[in-house]
Amino acid sequence: MVIPAYQARQTIRPVVEQVRALGLPVTVVDDASTDGTAEEAQAAGASVIRRGVNGGKGAALREGISVVLQSRCEWILMIDADGQHLAAEIPLFLKEAEQSGADLLIGNRMERPSGMPLDRRLTNRFMSWLISRLAGQRIPDTQCGFRMVRRRVLETLQLVSNRFEVESEMIVLGAWAGFRITSVPVSSIYRRQSSFIRPIRDTIRFIFFLWQLKREHPHGR
Repeated sequence: MVIPAYQARQTIRPVVEQVRALGLPVTVVDDASTDGTAEEAQAAGASVIRRGVNGGKGAALREGISVVLQSRCEWILMIDADGQHLAAEIPLFLKEAEQSGADLLIGNRMERPSGMPLDRRLTNRFMSWLISRLAGQRIPDTQCGFRMVRRRVLETLQLVSNRFEVESEMIVLGAWAGFRITSVPVSSIYRRQSSFIRPIRDTIRFIFFLWQLKREHPHGR
């Protein structure tokens, strides 16, 4: 399990403890937090990578993946540090992987999005529509950070995004490379905590990212 974390002192401990309760190892990448996130994660039983400079979610996730790939794991699970996912739903990914043979399993909060703020819901649907068009298949929640990815996918893809776009990049490049992608229904949990996502600014950056991705991979679908 890889958990990118920034200023997550209030939520990281229960997230790590819930994953550890399932018997899974946890690697937390602390993206230069100043609130004690690393100490809380370590106290909860995680292996912690401390980044000296804040580089964004994508940079933290890529570093965590590179470290975990040094082990013999066949799959890498990813979950956000903010407590908006239920670690207890990890078995749903394991079951879907066994039944479908998929390579990328993406959490889908949009079947039960009642807890998601309206602006996030609308932004998510718009971004997921764009990404689905690029990927050549419908993926209802491309922005979900709760996912499970087969080792060979992460060894094949050359991810470069430093911020939230990394999740979309993983899906689009994975689809273009011919890997099988499926979705897993998961809960949508919001506790009114502040988010590091800014809908307007991040949507503009996201669209620019898609344009750049298509330009750099002209033979993509």
